[in-house]
Amino acid sequence: AIDCKTVDSALLPCVPYLTGGGTPTTDCCKKGVTTIKDISVTTQQKDACNCVKAAANRYPTLKDEVARALPDMCKVKLDIPISRTTNCDAI
Repeated sequence: AIDCKTVDSALLPCVPYLTGGGTPTTDCCKKGVTTIKDISVTTQQKDACNCVKAAANRYPTLKDEVARALPDMCKVKLDIPISRTTNCDAI
């Protein structure tokens, strides 16, 4: 099983981008998005999705449209959307 703390710490450098927009930092892309990609490949995607969704919900000012754009901004293909509203059962 996946440890959601890993996802939480991976997303930490992305919080300024996720809540304010602009351009994600190198740390956000290299540590954050890449870590989530690695987790989603090596563990059950549904579990990883639930961790990402839970992490996103910890930030009430998170902008969903900005969060969804994060993988593209970092040029990383993610099979899990970064969103507070993802239906993880459909993944």
